[in-house]
Amino acid sequence: MNDVSLANFARPYHERRSWPDDAGGTAPNVIVTRTPLRVSFAGGGTDLPEFYEVEEGAVLSAAVDKYVYVTVKRHSELFNEPIRLNYSRTEQVNSIADIENNIARECLRFLEIEPPIFISTVADMPASTGMGGSSAFAVGLLNALHAFRGERVTAGQLAEEACYIEIEVLKEPIGKQDQYAAAFGGLNLLRFGRSGGVMVEPQQVVNGSVSLLFSNIMMFWTGHQRSAASVLSEQKTKTPVNMDVLLQMRHQAHEVRQLFNRTEIDIARLGQILRQGWEFKRRLGSKITTSEIDRYYDSAMAAGAEGGKLCGAGGGGFLMFLVKPQWRDAVRQALGNLKYVRLGHEVHGSRVLYPA
Repeated sequence: MNDVSLANFARPYHERRSWPDDAGGTAPNVIVTRTPLRVSFAGGGTDLPEFYEVEEGAVLSAAVDKYVYVTVKRHSELFNEPIRLNYSRTEQVNSIADIENNIARECLRFLEIEPPIFISTVADMPASTGMGGSSAFAVGLLNALHAFRGERVTAGQLAEEACYIEIEVLKEPIGKQDQYAAAFGGLNLLRFGRSGGVMVEPQQVVNGSVSLLFSNIMMFWTGHQRSAASVLSEQKTKTPVNMDVLLQMRHQAHEVRQLFNRTEIDIARLGQILRQGWEFKRRLGSKITTSEIDRYYDSAMAAGAEGGKLCGAGGGGFLMFLVKPQWRDAVRQALGNLKYVRLGHEVHGSRVLYPA
């Protein structure tokens, strides 16, 4: 188990590791990181400070084999601009303060990176779709920038630095589950203490239970991207009146953990928990779902799905269902106008791919 909070680090403390290169220096010129996205099965919403500062939060989540890739390199002085960023758009600016990508700007400031610098990122899934992409980018960029400085840091430090930047600096109305899932990888119960510390409890599943679980997951792209901030802002303000519902959602995270600790996962029972959790989640705010999403959900359930949920804060993104093999074709046909995405499990968190 890992108990982590930013208070454990003397900012900007770094656990250093030298990187050899042919020139005899300590830091490489090019870094590439790969950081996983995630799905959560239960407890979402209890990772918000409005909840865990009153009651301990708990989320059961898993990293998946869909990633955010980040490349960082020293930008050539032959180019006119000292800073270039490539993502869904291109930024060519003269100073860090001019960067419009808020996560990139604040990560560079936090680690005191001096231009010239080039940053490029690409993801396997669209942004703003409920799989933790923004936090995965923050974790992956921090990992790359640390390596660029010749440093290696722990998963806990990456997660807390990303939380600090997104929540404290940028004031995003989000929780802490995405940063930890991206940094640690694997299948974990994440527990959020009243002091802000996070306990990471890896789930020791046996007999191929994780493979069985993911073989029964079906993901469908609704085609709608949405800002988590707009959904979560309302949810945060309603936390006091939703406390009883959130307590039940926290209990579900612990119940799912018990299912994973058995010799074989009960897919039908897990489906029931997802279905109940979706009903709980719908009560947290007016922007969680839409009539279109409800129609898709009902169609999948009528076609044989055991249960499901909308990934992320709500309002769009991916629908995730648990479906036994004999009903998979029927569910795909029922949701035939939605794109189906296969998912697998990822045991690793954010990693430096190059230099290996």
